[in-house]
Amino acid sequence: MSVTMSVSLIFKIAAVGILVTIWNQILKHSGREEHAFLISLAGLILVLTWMIPYIYDLFVMIQDLFTL
Repeated sequence: MSVTMSVSLIFKIAAVGILVTIWNQILKHSGREEHAFLISLAGLILVLTWMIPYIYDLFVMIQDLFTL
């Protein structure tokens, strides 16, 4: 896996953010704040699972940097 983020991943994250925002507003206006929170949490978990390999690569790179 490359260290740089691909543009498609950035677009995926933006799309999830837009969709979560829309669903969040719809659910809040219909009085379902609990469901809106769960949708937000699900979006956050989804994006974090996409980011885990990049975070791991960052930590490996930092570890290699300081073992010089």
